[in-house]
Amino acid sequence: MSLRESPLDAALPRVPLGEWTESAVDWATRTLGPVFDAVASVVEALVSPLDQLLNGVPAVAVVAVLAALGWWLRGWKFGLGTAVGLGLVAGMPYWEETMSTLAQVLVASVLALLLAIPLGVFVAENRRASALARPVLDLMQTMPAFVYLIPAIFFFGIGTVPGVLATLVFSMPPGVRLTELGLRQVDKEIVQAAESFGAPPWMVLLRTKLPLALPTIMTGVNQVIMLALSMVVIAGMVGAGGLGDVIMFALSQVEVGSGFEGGIAVVVLAVVLDRLTDSVGDRFPSARAQRLAREAA
Repeated sequence: MSLRESPLDAALPRVPLGEWTESAVDWATRTLGPVFDAVASVVEALVSPLDQLLNGVPAVAVVAVLAALGWWLRGWKFGLGTAVGLGLVAGMPYWEETMSTLAQVLVASVLALLLAIPLGVFVAENRRASALARPVLDLMQTMPAFVYLIPAIFFFGIGTVPGVLATLVFSMPPGVRLTELGLRQVDKEIVQAAESFGAPPWMVLLRTKLPLALPTIMTGVNQVIMLALSMVVIAGMVGAGGLGDVIMFALSQVEVGSGFEGGIAVVVLAVVLDRLTDSVGDRFPSARAQRLAREAA
């Protein structure tokens, strides 16, 4: 009996969940090796060119483009704040790592949304699928972030690819949930009116439900991007690069200055991405109509 076992533990039957998990991972690694290699190649082909593009453009140009975008979407105050914040990051020695993190976040977020939004539409239209997906999404959202790195390392090794894929899986649940929520909140009378004109189900979905659900779906997009940014930093533990490497190195070497600079870069990037995606959602006609309705009420 080990030191961690009590007499009561010894009397209880042991469930070898860890061994089952290891066996399943070993089987998947042996059987699905070519599939994992193909997935890794696709992710690498998406991340590397974007990383090179962002780091190949002068920092002044990137700051100017994002500041102009912020000015157009939210006004001159946010545009000026974006220029100041990103200018501060550009003045620190971690601009290249910041752009690498941005590239990973963009790729992971786009891939997560390509999976999450169709899945959210499917579970919104199918109550049985919704009942099956709910406990899975609950498990994914309560699982510690570090746990996602374990299978990613087993299947894809060390580097950017496992970090991006772990980020993809970690950030998916809000996209699924908020897409389903947005579609279920569409007024049933509006849907019935569309159906009464003889519109087929696919047209009701595309022309009625999705436009009205867009504000909620865009909230899901915002949450996916924020979770992706938080996970990409954690993925520095598996050699994903970017600001995660900076922060992990600062923690291991107890370098307060480097850790603070890396943290500031993450905060600035998070605020800019959060406000930009939030503003994009507000520009849809359905979002403006709902906002006017709330103000009138």
